[in-house]
Amino acid sequence: MTDSVLQKSQIKAEGTATTKLEAMREASEILLEAGSVTADYLPAMIEREKSVSTYMGNFLAIPHGTNEAKDAILKSALSFVRYTTPIDWDGNPVHFVVGIAGIENEHLDILSKIAIIFSDDDQVQALRDAAGVDEIFTQLEEVNE
Repeated sequence: MTDSVLQKSQIKAEGTATTKLEAMREASEILLEAGSVTADYLPAMIEREKSVSTYMGNFLAIPHGTNEAKDAILKSALSFVRYTTPIDWDGNPVHFVVGIAGIENEHLDILSKIAIIFSDDDQVQALRDAAGVDEIFTQLEEVNE
């Protein structure tokens, strides 16, 4: 990966969504604003969610598009949205929605880095407690390596 997949501008410390669909929209809008996807990416995220839940455990959901949506991805990137009040994700409480878009197979590398962070309960709690975007970015910076 040549560019960083996560910039501070792609982190929202206080998400405004209250439903799963709104949260996917919020995550995809950040990717769209970052220039990493086209407007066709959100429908692909919704389609993916219909076939398999992107809830990962530990208060995390990682919505992403279907394989057919590859043309909607312009460059690999992440969006990160934190919710104080959890989103109901198929009956699971979600405090973190990480939108992901990966060129070719880069999303697999990105996913593994996110999985490592979220497999550590202390890191998850630190992300919940983080004061704002700067602190969140510092804790997630390793996804750019």
